[in-house]
Amino acid sequence: MIENTQNTSDTQEDTVAPLDLRSLFVAGVHFGHPTKRWNPKMNKFIYGKRSSAHIIDLIQTIDSIKEAKSFIEKIVGEGGECLMVGTKPQAQEIIKEYAEKSGAMYINQRWLGGMMTNFGTIQNRIERLVHLEEAFSKGNIIAQTKRETLKLSNELERLKKFFGGIMEMRKLPDVLFVVDITEEVIAVAESVKLGIPVVAMVDTNCDPELIQYPIPSNDDSIRSIELIAKHISEAIKSGKEIAKKAHEDKLASEAILEAQEAEARSKAQAKAAEKSPAANSKNNQEKPQTNKVKKSTQVKSKTESDSGIDNKIKEDKKAKSKDTKEKDTKEKDTKEKDTKEKDTKEKDTKEKDTKEKDTKEKDTKEKDTKEKDTKEKETKEKETKTLKNKKTVTKSSKKDENSKKKDREA
Repeated sequence: MIENTQNTSDTQEDTVAPLDLRSLFVAGVHFGHPTKRWNPKMNKFIYGKRSSAHIIDLIQTIDSIKEAKSFIEKIVGEGGECLMVGTKPQAQEIIKEYAEKSGAMYINQRWLGGMMTNFGTIQNRIERLVHLEEAFSKGNIIAQTKRETLKLSNELERLKKFFGGIMEMRKLPDVLFVVDITEEVIAVAESVKLGIPVVAMVDTNCDPELIQYPIPSNDDSIRSIELIAKHISEAIKSGKEIAKKAHEDKLASEAILEAQEAEARSKAQAKAAEKSPAANSKNNQEKPQTNKVKKSTQVKSKTESDSGIDNKIKEDKKAKSKDTKEKDTKEKDTKEKDTKEKDTKEKDTKEKDTKEKDTKEKDTKEKDTKEKDTKEKETKEKETKTLKNKKTVTKSSKKDENSKKKDREA
C-alpha cells in the first residue's frame, strides 16, 4: 500500500498542471475580493459580481498564464534566472516546494529592503552563509567556547531563513514571479526601478499597471497559488531544458569543427609529405649547376663590394673635410658675436652705474638740505620758547616785589 501511494504521488508530480476552465474553477481561482475593496483598474479582468464579491474572468486568466509561461520559458532558455517571491503564510511552503523542483531561486520569508537595489551587501551576507555552512559541514569551526559555537549556529540558521533560497544567486534575476503585489510592495518597487520584468498574481484589489505580465487570479487561496506556481515551475523547467540542449548543441558543433580542422591539417601534412621526396630529387639534380652559379655571383659581388667600399671611403673623406670647414666658420662667427655682445653689455652696465651714482648723490644732497632746514627751525622755536619763559619769569618776579612793598608800607 505504501509503495502504491508513493507511485501515485510521483505520477502526480510528473504530470503537467491542467490549464482549463474546470481546473481553475475547482481551485477557486475565480474568487475575487469584496466589491468594497476593489481597484477600478482591474475592471477589464472582472467577469461579474456575486454575493457582494467580484468574479474574475477565467478566460483572460488562461490567456495571461500562457503568455507568462512563454515569456519565462524564453528568458530562462536564453540563460536567465527567475526569482519566485511569496512571503505570505499561504504561499511560503508552496513557493519553496515548486522552486526547489524547478531549480529556481526563491524568497519565502520577509523581503529585506535593498535585496536587489543594494545587491552588493546582500551578496556579502550570502558569502557569509556559504562560508558558515561549509565550516559546519566539514567541522572546521574555530570557537573558544560553547557559547561562541551556539552564536555561530544561530547566525547560520538566521541567514538560512532569509537567504537560503538565493544561496546560488551570483547576479540579479532576469524575471520575478510574485504571488501578491500588495504584500510585496518593496520587491515590485525595486524591480520597477531596476527595469526587471515582473510576472504576478493580481487580485481584484491590486493595480495591474505596475506589472508587465499580470495573471488575474485569487492570491489568497492555497489551491489557487499552488496551481499557478506549478505552471510557472513548469515553464522554468522547460526553459532550463532548452538552455541545456542549446549548450550541448554548441559543444557538439565546436567538437565537429575541431574534428574538421584536425582532418584538414592531417590532409595538408600528407600532401606536403608526398611533395617533399619529388622536390628533394629535383633539388639534388639542380645542386651542381646552382653551386657554379653561386660561385660566379660571389666573385662578382666581392669585386663590386670592394669598388663600392673604396668609393664610400673617398666620399666620407670629402664629407668630413667639408664638415670641418663649416664648423670652423661657425665657431668664428659665434666668437665675433659673443665679443660684440660682451662689449654692448659692458657699456650698458657702465651707463647704468653712472646714472645710479648721480641719482644717489642728488638724493643725499636733498636729504642734507632738508635736515638742515628742519634743524634751524627747531633751534628757532627753542629760542622763542626760552625768551617767552624768561619774560614770564620777570613779570612774576616784579609782581612779587610790588606785593612785598605794599605789605611793608601797610
